[in-house]
Amino acid sequence: MDPRLRMHPLGYWEIENKPTPEDLQKYYAEKYYQEGRGSYELEYSNDELSYFNAKLEQRWAVLERYLSPVTKKPRLLDVGCGEGYALAFFRERGWSVKGLDFSSAGVASKNSACLDALVTGEIFALLKAEVEAGKAYDVVWLQNVLEHVLDPLDLLRSLRTLVAPGGLAVVTVPNDCSITQRAALAAQHVDGAFWVAPPDHLTYFDHHSLANTANQTGWQCVEMLGDFPVDWFLFHPASNYVRDQSVGKAAHKARVQIENLINEQPIDDVIQFWSAAAKLGLGRGITAFLRPTGSM
Repeated sequence: MDPRLRMHPLGYWEIENKPTPEDLQKYYAEKYYQEGRGSYELEYSNDELSYFNAKLEQRWAVLERYLSPVTKKPRLLDVGCGEGYALAFFRERGWSVKGLDFSSAGVASKNSACLDALVTGEIFALLKAEVEAGKAYDVVWLQNVLEHVLDPLDLLRSLRTLVAPGGLAVVTVPNDCSITQRAALAAQHVDGAFWVAPPDHLTYFDHHSLANTANQTGWQCVEMLGDFPVDWFLFHPASNYVRDQSVGKAAHKARVQIENLINEQPIDDVIQFWSAAAKLGLGRGITAFLRPTGSM
C-alpha cells in the first residue's frame, strides 16, 4: 500500500502526516469550489445533472423504507453540502433543510435559491453549535465528507445526537482500497495507489471498514448502496484513465449514461442491484444508511 498511509485499527487507511486544522479550513474556504477542484466542475452537462438526481432518488427510496413516520415537517441537515443539490432535492419535497459548509461558493454557483439554508464556517465548530443548541434532524446527510475530515470517528460520534428518534444518517464515501483497485494494482494495470489524494482525501474506506467504523461509533448500518464501478475501465488498455488521462472524460461520460439507464428501471430493482454491488465491495462510491444505537 502507499507509504503515505497507515491502517487504523478499525480497518480504514489514513494519511500519516495530516494537515493542520487551520491549513485544511483555508484550503476549502479559499480554493476548493472556486477553482473547480475535486469532483466539482464549473459546469455540468444535462446527463450529469440527471445522474445527480438519479442518485438522490435512489437514496430517497431507501429513506422511505427506513425512516419512521413524522407528524411535523421533516428536517434535513446536510453536513458539507457542497453545491446544494441535496438541499434543493429535499426542499422540493417539502422538507425543512439546513446546510453546513466551509464555503458558500458551491451553493451560490449551482443552487443559489438554497443560500438562505446555508451556514458557512469550520465544520466541527458548526456541528458543536448545533449540538449545544439541542437541534435534531430526521436525516443527517454527509456526501463525500467523511474522507476529508481530520477525525472521522469524532465526526460520526458528534452526529449521533443530531439524529432525531427514528431518523437516519446517510454517509457517502469513495470506495477506496477496494477489491477492484487492489486487483488493478496487482495486475499492474496501474503503477500505484492512484486514489490516494491528500489534502482532499485524508481517510480511505471500503465497504467493510465503513460498516465497522459506523458500528464502533454508535451506529447500525441498515443498508448500503454501491454505484457504478468505473474502476473496471482500468482493466482495458483503451479505457485505462489512469495510464491515459485523455480517456478519463469518456470513462466518466459512459459511467453517467449507464447509471442513468439503470435508474430508468423499477426503483425496487435498482435498489436491490446497488445493494448487491455494495455487498460485493463494488462501486466507485458507497453510501451507508445509519441508525443510532443505544451505546458507543
